[in-house]
Amino acid sequence: MTATVVSMALEEVQRHAAELHVALRSGQPLPPLSERVPGITLADAYAISNDFLRRRLAEGERVVGKKVGATSVAVQNMLKVDQPDFGFLTDRMEVANGASLSVAGLIAPRAEGEIAFHLKHDLCGPGITHHDVLAATESVSVCFEIVDSRIRDWKIGIADTVADNASAAAYVLGGDRVSPKGLDLGTLGMVVEKNGELVATGAGAAALGSPVNCVVWLANTLGRLGTSLKAGEVILSGALVPLIPVAAGDRMRVRMGALGSAEVHFV
Repeated sequence: MTATVVSMALEEVQRHAAELHVALRSGQPLPPLSERVPGITLADAYAISNDFLRRRLAEGERVVGKKVGATSVAVQNMLKVDQPDFGFLTDRMEVANGASLSVAGLIAPRAEGEIAFHLKHDLCGPGITHHDVLAATESVSVCFEIVDSRIRDWKIGIADTVADNASAAAYVLGGDRVSPKGLDLGTLGMVVEKNGELVATGAGAAALGSPVNCVVWLANTLGRLGTSLKAGEVILSGALVPLIPVAAGDRMRVRMGALGSAEVHFV
């Protein structure tokens, strides 16, 4: 369970959130919070993330979904944690399938292939099950999440990525929306190509055994924090392949059998 008791003073929370907001808008990275703030907790980091989001909403952005991060064993080992984390998606983060995404203002972007869940009903935890997630899901699609740490050189601990909205930057949804009924999302295979060359393969089981388990975790974690997943939201369920660095000129494509494909061109 995510910690809920914030030990950091409000003024300090707001200061770190303001720094992350400036880094987001300027493309100038920050030194790791985990090095600058001795004793920072997960609860502190989530408080910073919430204030960071508040600043973006004040500028007119609107929450349209959520993302789960640190779902693979490899990433959890890197961050020295035993649970995923989460962040928020806003309307300005979505990039149309096949469109171009400017890297101007981004710091060190990476693309990761995932499965997105499109909800038709709210999911209010705790107590949400695998069955509840499937019943609340209108469709699933393949997608790219573009992550970009506002922390210099990706030198992140769990507190850094949590405070930084789980390192979220943008996302690209595939054009096909497929009912999850009858699909074994844990065994679906994924192929990722960069500039026409195969660079990664994976399967749904890479994310907590199944992407459905990731949404279960998120719904129950948010429920304990007094919020929920909402009908109409898109939920990015976690990377199924390694994060792939991208730069201007790169073309990325992800394919996933029955779910079709998603593409993005970086300029």
